[in-house]
Amino acid sequence: MSEDPDFKYIIRISNSDVSGEERLAYALTSIRGIGPRISNAIINKLNLDAQMLAGKLNDKNVDEIEGAIANIGDYVPKWLLNRQNDYDSGEDMHSVSIDLKMTHDDDLNRMKKVKSYKGIRHASGHKVRGQRTYSNGRKGLALGVSRKKATAGK
Repeated sequence: MSEDPDFKYIIRISNSDVSGEERLAYALTSIRGIGPRISNAIINKLNLDAQMLAGKLNDKNVDEIEGAIANIGDYVPKWLLNRQNDYDSGEDMHSVSIDLKMTHDDDLNRMKKVKSYKGIRHASGHKVRGQRTYSNGRKGLALGVSRKKATAGK
């Protein structure tokens, strides 16, 4: 069995490494901010085969996918975007890759700065969305009851 010389084991899409050994529909989900629905929407609009291995994409198809991710609003409905009515610009956008991490960190820092309830909970490392804390989420603590060692002389 001979190797295909055009097969790429790692593809660079939107500043993320995508494995070429996975099916295209699943491989695109390794990009932060791209889930299965958006991945399938992009593949269907570009008339690509979702079951094809991602390593068999040619450079033209990779450029088309990058262009689709950059202009994702043309490919999916507004309700599927992850930044609707953005705080700074007020427009609908979809952040991916490192941009998503940066906007998330900016949102958290803004909440901490204005000392909102969620910001205070994030800053102190507690649960943010109303979960109970009495018996759950005890990371880093010694659990259970510790007994003093019984004296051997009695």
